[in-house]
Amino acid sequence: MRQRFNILLAVPAAILVLSAALFAHHGAAGQDMTKLTTLKGTVTDYQFINPHVLLYVDVKDGSGKIEKWVAELNGPNELMRQHITKNTLKPGDEVTIIGNRSKNGSNFMRLHSFITPGGQEIVLFRGGDFPSGSTK
Repeated sequence: MRQRFNILLAVPAAILVLSAALFAHHGAAGQDMTKLTTLKGTVTDYQFINPHVLLYVDVKDGSGKIEKWVAELNGPNELMRQHITKNTLKPGDEVTIIGNRSKNGSNFMRLHSFITPGGQEIVLFRGGDFPSGSTK
């Protein structure tokens, strides 16, 4: 009887421990958290999807060549609480994006904030989440 009782306790405990992985989330280890990068460009795609909204932007480099950038935002649910919707941005919009660039040098950033075509700055992270200052 005692063995059966132990199994009845062990199974739910194991399920609870193993399901914790479902709630795990990636950190910011892939981004350079020591500085912010600021870029101006044209939205080519805006995917309001889970787990993170993705913003694709064409940015002209110093020589006029187009660089394709991807910026990762928060998830749709969190953004909607900040009144950011699937209609906030659209292809063709001119935006300024501010975020932490990937350490590996790819054209990817975790977005800190952005400036809409109308000039409104939308800050996605507050307080000490991200450093201040900008580059590029």
